[in-house]
Amino acid sequence: MAIVLKRKGMMMKQVIDWLIGWPERTSRYFEWLAPLFARIVCGYEFMLSGWGKLNNLPQITENFIGWGIPFPHVLTPFVSGIEFFGGIFLLLGFMTRISAGALGVTMIVAIKSAKWDEVNSLESLLGFDETEYLALFIWLAIAGAGPLAVDRWLKRYTKP
Repeated sequence: MAIVLKRKGMMMKQVIDWLIGWPERTSRYFEWLAPLFARIVCGYEFMLSGWGKLNNLPQITENFIGWGIPFPHVLTPFVSGIEFFGGIFLLLGFMTRISAGALGVTMIVAIKSAKWDEVNSLESLLGFDETEYLALFIWLAIAGAGPLAVDRWLKRYTKP
């Protein structure tokens, strides 16, 4: 009986290793890819979005007024600049945590001001593009830029 239980335990360890351990060990070779891909996708999208807003400030200001955002004449160019430069910085992996944090705040404000009246369930809230971007920005703000980034180069360059 003890031998049977020991064999079952060994088989279970092998199954767990095959389902969890092996993918974990394999993924270590690609840890650089996730932050790079997230930065490229989000950075490119927000660089373009910010550029579009900077080139259409009067209409975007009217949108901000309609959404009830305070100080729209100040915040419109400010937010547009955060999107444009934050997007560029994410592409480069420069000041990634700060850029992702700032862009995350813009997503929270966008959800609250422009989308909140569409929220009728957790499903609708989680279905917004802004919520998906917010999740990526939170991850980048916590995890950082990854190894293929200006941030990593600057840290290496400035080490004593």
